[in-house]
Amino acid sequence: MAESKLRDLSVQFAVDTIKFCETIKGHSSLVNQLERSASSIGANIHEANYAHGRADFVAKLQIALKECFETEYWLELFVKAGLADREIIKPLYDQCGTIRRLLVASVKTAKGEQK
Repeated sequence: MAESKLRDLSVQFAVDTIKFCETIKGHSSLVNQLERSASSIGANIHEANYAHGRADFVAKLQIALKECFETEYWLELFVKAGLADREIIKPLYDQCGTIRRLLVASVKTAKGEQK
């Protein structure tokens, strides 16, 4: 059930990020990096569902988690470079944070590190 929610959130996040990127004029290399990291989150979550065992499953989720951190970096860079207003970025940053927290919990559960 949690994986389905995580998949749905990651797909919506990628779509929302792509729509945001369409509003940015120029800076195609930065836009490309943001689109790639944001869409990679969901791709790795999706791929985890077809893992060849627990270790592969955890590895895919950890890659998705790394992509979350990278995406947060790019979002912050857009704000600090004056390419986007913080209020415009906030919903994306919040979505990414939610996905990140779910991934952390999922990785801990999959590894058997529950509290």
